[in-house]
Amino acid sequence: MPVHRSGTARVRRLTAAGVLLAAFSYFLTVPSSADTTPARGSGHMGMGVVAHDGRSGSPTSVDVTQTEGVDVSSYQGNVAWSTLWNSGVRWAYTKATEGTYYTNPYFAQQYNGSYNVGMIRGAYHFATPDTTSGATQANYFVDHGGGWSRDGKTLPGALDIEWNPYGASCYGKSASAMVSWIADFLNTYKARTGRDAVIYTATSWWTQCTGNYGGFAANNPLWIARYASDPGTLPAGWGYYTMWQYTSSGPTVGDHDKFNGALDRVQALANG
Repeated sequence: MPVHRSGTARVRRLTAAGVLLAAFSYFLTVPSSADTTPARGSGHMGMGVVAHDGRSGSPTSVDVTQTEGVDVSSYQGNVAWSTLWNSGVRWAYTKATEGTYYTNPYFAQQYNGSYNVGMIRGAYHFATPDTTSGATQANYFVDHGGGWSRDGKTLPGALDIEWNPYGASCYGKSASAMVSWIADFLNTYKARTGRDAVIYTATSWWTQCTGNYGGFAANNPLWIARYASDPGTLPAGWGYYTMWQYTSSGPTVGDHDKFNGALDRVQALANG
């Protein structure tokens, strides 16, 4: 007589098949490490601040008059400059370039739009020290919107040097090699424009990746990034900050900044 097997074996086969199907679906849907790395060109000021420095509090009142500003990149698209002007924003920086492979497609609307509503404006470069030399990137920056003119409304270019969004935080460089790269950029920028570039950075990154080098403080204005109630401890050499990026969640445009002085001080920096 035929032996009638129980349903147990069939249940086991179905269960095993279900486990294999679930595992296959998992590998199809879970993003690979490549998916979590942002696309080249998407770097912008403060991109790594929340992840590495955190966010706490909001700016407290200070004794000295401070002037509100914003910084923008392609992330913001076309910017409502009149809205920002009416809210009290008086200066702005626009991302012009990154490495030697990217120019901001919204640069004209952002850079000229801020100027046209009456703001004092400047351009910044997102540094990628692992791709090309500092001098090469400084030249690319100047050639693609990062220049300077003595019109009273153009700020010197800014070097955005911070966490690498595409790989190792310090771009694979030792502290001394990073300092040399930055010096190469700054020296070339000054030779091209006659101005000392602004350095935008965060104290924790600067300490980790340059060894807290203090040699640029005498000539290059500091733009400190810290999303907290105060700018905190500054990198070595700088006794004060010129600008402070204090939030990435402000009104109209997320990245808001304070200039350490009244509007006439912003104008003085523009005039050199």
